[in-house]
Amino acid sequence: MSNEPTTHLVKVKNRFPVAERTMAFQFEKPANFIFRAGQWIDITLLNPAETDAEGDVREFSVASAPYEDVLMVATRMRDTAFKRELAKMPLNTELKIAGPGGDLALHNDPARTAVFLAGGIGVTSKPISLSRNKRCDVCMRPEEAASGLDREPIY
Repeated sequence: MSNEPTTHLVKVKNRFPVAERTMAFQFEKPANFIFRAGQWIDITLLNPAETDAEGDVREFSVASAPYEDVLMVATRMRDTAFKRELAKMPLNTELKIAGPGGDLALHNDPARTAVFLAGGIGVTSKPISLSRNKRCDVCMRPEEAASGLDREPIY
């Protein structure tokens, strides 16, 4: 059995700002794509007009919930060729995703305290991972608050 992540060609379906200098990108979700909250995907730009030394592949936490019909990531829009290309590519442009990967999951023992610390936009997948708990606080600076990523609790 191979440990290589599964790859899929997907289309960019939407993009929108969620906080200061932060964008969310939605992609079609392949029918057989199964993931758990807290996992990540690699995104590869296919034939970008611009590239740099960092290359055409980036790893992103999945910001959408497993039950949603799109895959969403969110990222701080730093000045890199990858992010400039992602921000300007026309909707329905194909790109490649690989994954899911990772295993960032909260334990199931409500009597045991758990703390997640994340910085910057690193909180994208945490509300999904944490929202199944009856008591959950997520704190961040107001300028980093990704209001467009709010979710109903998953119990």
